[in-house]
Amino acid sequence: MNPPEAFHIMVKPTGSRCNLECDYCFYLKKENLYHNGTFKMSDEVMESYIKQTIEAHHVPRVTIAWQGGEPTLMGLDFFKRAVELEKKYQKPGIEIENTIQTNGTLLNEKWCQFLHDNKFLVGISLDGPREMHDAYRRDKKGQSVFDKVVKAIRLMQKYKVEFNILCTVNAVNSKYPLRTYKFFRDKLGADYLQFIPIVERDNESGFQEGFRITDRSVQPHQFGEFLINIFDEWVRRDVGKMFVLFFDGILASYVRGYSTLCILRPICGDGVALEHNGDLYSCDHYVEPNYLLGNIQRTPLIDLVGSQKQRTFGLNKSKILPNFCIECKFLFTCYGECPKNRVLKTPDGESGLNWLCSGLKDFFIHTEEEMKIMADLLRKGQPASEIMKILAEKERQIQRSSNKIGRNEPCFCGSGLKYKKCHGKNS
Repeated sequence: MNPPEAFHIMVKPTGSRCNLECDYCFYLKKENLYHNGTFKMSDEVMESYIKQTIEAHHVPRVTIAWQGGEPTLMGLDFFKRAVELEKKYQKPGIEIENTIQTNGTLLNEKWCQFLHDNKFLVGISLDGPREMHDAYRRDKKGQSVFDKVVKAIRLMQKYKVEFNILCTVNAVNSKYPLRTYKFFRDKLGADYLQFIPIVERDNESGFQEGFRITDRSVQPHQFGEFLINIFDEWVRRDVGKMFVLFFDGILASYVRGYSTLCILRPICGDGVALEHNGDLYSCDHYVEPNYLLGNIQRTPLIDLVGSQKQRTFGLNKSKILPNFCIECKFLFTCYGECPKNRVLKTPDGESGLNWLCSGLKDFFIHTEEEMKIMADLLRKGQPASEIMKILAEKERQIQRSSNKIGRNEPCFCGSGLKYKKCHGKNS
């Protein structure tokens, strides 16, 4: 097998160990895989990971990505040693980018100075305003950590650390899309957002098995409404100022025919997960015995990533799609979304339909026109943010014509709603 030129490794230096106990966390149960584990990556494994990752890449930029569990439990000195090893093995003409995903509760001035000086991109987990964040994200005593997370964000802003917000979309905050979005934008001053839907299988193993979904999970229709409401606000005032990863990933598929996001691409498998002891798994969401590729201390990393087993894992994403998806108009921008969420049957009884399908389709239909406009702008060499002017002018024209439209007549926009229920709802 020809190994990929580039791939992404999510490294778990503390395994599943964390100082929080979030209700929906799928990774806490991974502790059961390592009953006698120290849940602390040794310097030997860390050096092997860094050396092999840099050597295996043949692209200008290599990403070293730390996740968890909670990676900051390793302590600051661990990451200082890691940065020194990166410099030791860095090849000419290669740029090394460091990222870390954290709950933020342990970040302080020393941490932020280090993160700034070494140009770390920090992903920080926050589910919205206090009552939404506290719904499922608490410490092991059940106490709120909201203030600690906000304090960490303010410290990163003080030290000019680049960061993005990772917000899970769950049964609670999915009901308040604009409140959540405006909190990040207006209260925190965040520029980069990731919205990750919680689709949690109801089982004891923590593996991707069974078809029951927990009550904490976001409902399909609610997820679509969440995205639609935020998109309508973003596309009219925030394009080019706020960056929403999911929106950018969809737009990419309109421009180049497939998304930049692994969950929306036709083939996955370029994102593997490395446990604290060197075990490599097919995916962060498939840290299970059946998806163990091997250990980088015994088998070269590049051989594991390029193995037939991993190739088959990636190809199966499209290979086992039901016909309902294959025939869908929006296949090019979805490809059945993430396989871990495929727990439903299609209308004709075929297995493999994604839990989020109906909500995603609502979003794709609602945003199709605007996505096409932005894609066209980009192909012409113009910024996508020009869409805000286009939509503003369109709405001005509608407003000027509104006195010619009866309140009970169909709205101008083609929604099928009466004018008074659509663009005339505030008149």
